[in-house]
Amino acid sequence: MLHTTRAVALRTFRHTDNTLVMKAYTEAFGARSYLVRTGKRGGMRQAPVQPLDRLELVVTESGDREMHTVREMRVFLPYTNLAADPVRGLVLLFAQEVFYRTLRAGAPDPPLFHFVLETLETIDSGRDPGAVPVLLLVRLAHHLGILPQPPPDAEGHFDLREGSFTKGSPVHAFCMDPESSALFARLLHAELQGAPLPVPMMRQKVLLDHLLIYFRLHVEGFGELRSPGVLHDVLR
Repeated sequence: MLHTTRAVALRTFRHTDNTLVMKAYTEAFGARSYLVRTGKRGGMRQAPVQPLDRLELVVTESGDREMHTVREMRVFLPYTNLAADPVRGLVLLFAQEVFYRTLRAGAPDPPLFHFVLETLETIDSGRDPGAVPVLLLVRLAHHLGILPQPPPDAEGHFDLREGSFTKGSPVHAFCMDPESSALFARLLHAELQGAPLPVPMMRQKVLLDHLLIYFRLHVEGFGELRSPGVLHDVLR
């Protein structure tokens, strides 16, 4: 049966000379692997799919199979500012790595899908793309169910390993410093209240590093990302 769904391309792999495999996060089905025919006979003649392209797909869903088939594909919302802005391009690369390692559920999650689209639009046209990496991780943690509870009062450190705030000196190395902990607490309160999340420019790098450690500790298979090293060179 044919279905139409919006999707975000997460990654593509060459399969044969005339086909590729596309990992995608779809609005209708969650995470999916699709076979895309690109050859002259029955293939789709179009520009290659790029990571995090926002697509409309006509697909064949084949029961419980791991691989499904794309029959038609088009970009429904092209990017307008990425090509001319290296910072936005690097932030998009960071988002691609994060989404590829976290968007794995094979079930639809409309709020999460809309969050992904919102994030991509902010990267492309928002005022401060440099603040996106920290905000992405905080909001994604909320959607993944790993967002910590903010402390009821001023606490000394956020324990990255335990996922909670604690008073006194840290007992191991996986703890935020007090300044980062206080900022993280404010971000948590703002996220849970649906308020804007202000990230001071001077703390973006430090807080990003802490949050990446938190994801490595709490998201199976998250691992080390390649993009933060380059991203640090352009973040304030």
